[in-house]
Amino acid sequence: MLPAQPSQALSKPRLPARISLRDRLRLRAGYAWRNSGNLAIRQFRLRWDGRRSVTLPAIRSELGDMSITYAGPSEGVAYTLEFTEQRRETANGEDPVRDSRTVSGRDLLRVNGFPTGDITIVGTTAPNASRLPRDFSFVLPMRVHFVVDFNADTESVIERIARGERRNFRQKCRQHKWDLDIERDPGWFDHFYDRIYRATMFQRHRERERTESRESAYECLFRNGILFVLRMDGRRAGGHLCHWDRTTGVLTSRLLGVLDGADEYYAAGALKVMHILLIEWAGRNGVRQLDFQGTEAFLSKGTYQFKRLFGTRVTLPPNHFGDKRLWLQVRRDTPQVRDFLVANPFLAVTDDGTMEAVYFHDEHRVARTEYKSNSPGVVGVRHVNLTDFLAEISRHDGSRPAWR
Repeated sequence: MLPAQPSQALSKPRLPARISLRDRLRLRAGYAWRNSGNLAIRQFRLRWDGRRSVTLPAIRSELGDMSITYAGPSEGVAYTLEFTEQRRETANGEDPVRDSRTVSGRDLLRVNGFPTGDITIVGTTAPNASRLPRDFSFVLPMRVHFVVDFNADTESVIERIARGERRNFRQKCRQHKWDLDIERDPGWFDHFYDRIYRATMFQRHRERERTESRESAYECLFRNGILFVLRMDGRRAGGHLCHWDRTTGVLTSRLLGVLDGADEYYAAGALKVMHILLIEWAGRNGVRQLDFQGTEAFLSKGTYQFKRLFGTRVTLPPNHFGDKRLWLQVRRDTPQVRDFLVANPFLAVTDDGTMEAVYFHDEHRVARTEYKSNSPGVVGVRHVNLTDFLAEISRHDGSRPAWR
C-alpha cells in the first residue's frame, strides 16, 4: 500500500514575517543556493563552481605525523578537512598546523600551485574529478544523504530499521512516554532555536559548530516547514525542524537537538526515539520521502553509522553537493598514512556512477569492517591491500611519487 496524499498537517501555515520583504527574498535566495534541488539552480551552480577562474582555498594540515591537503570549495574545509583532523587528533591534544593559500580552478585541475600533502584531497565538480589522474587515487562523493522511501505501508518501512534499534525503541517506550507533536508558535521557535538547536550544536561540536542563522531558520524553515516537539513523560525534551517540499513530497530534516544539549536526554535515547517517531509520522501523513540529510562519505564518521540504522538508503544529495566529488590521492607511503586509510574506510564513486565501500588492509592492519556499509544505495564492497596499492609509490626515493 502506497502512502496517502499529504495530510492537512503538511499544509503551509500562515505565520507572521519578522523582517522586510527584501530581506526575506535575500534569505530565501541564499537558502536555495545552498540547498535547492531545482535542476536549473543545480546546473547553474555546477557551471559557476566549475569555473577555471574561481578562487578557492588550499590548505595543508599537519597533524599526527602526517599531512593532508584539501583544495576546493570552502564547504570542504569545514566538512572534509576538519573531519580528517579529528581523525588524526592525538592524545596530547596538539593542534593542527595549517598552511593556507588560494588557488584558481585552473590550478586545481592541474593539482598544481598549492602545497600537496601525504594525502591530497581536491573538491571539485563531478566532470572535473573524472579528468584528474587515476594513479593512487579514488573519487568520493563530497557528501551523501540518507533517505527513507515510503514506497510501501508504514509498518513495512518500520521493519527496515535495524532490528536492534527497533528492540531498543520498544524498550525506551516502556521506560518513558514519548510524543511527537507539531508546534506553530513563533515564540516556541525561539525557545527551540536557543535552548535546543544551538545548545545541542555547541555541546556536540564546540568551536567547530556550524549553524543556520536564526533569521534563515525562521523564514526559510519555520514559516515554510514543520517544527516538531518531542515530549518525554509530558515535558518538552527535544525538537526537530524540517523543510517540506509539497511539489516533490519530500520532508527534509534540517535542525534538531535536545533541551540544553543535556546528556540525560541522550542517555534516555531521545534522538533515536525522535527519528523513529518522525518516520512513523511521515508514513501516516503522506510523505513520499523523508530525507535525514547527510554527512561525509567516510564510514568511520559517527553520523554515517547513526543514520544508516533507520532503514535508510544512501544516495547522492539532491542539491549542489550531488554534483560535487572529492578526488583523494595518496602521495606518500608511511605508517601514519596506512593507519589513517585503514581507520577510515569510505564510499567511492565507480566509473558507472554507483557507490561502493572501500576498506584498506595490509599484513599488519586488519580492515575495519566494524564500520558497516551494508545499506541500500551501496552496491558493492572493495578490499584494497595497501602493500599492493602503494607499491609504485614506495619505489620512488623518499616514498614520494615522481610527479608533482
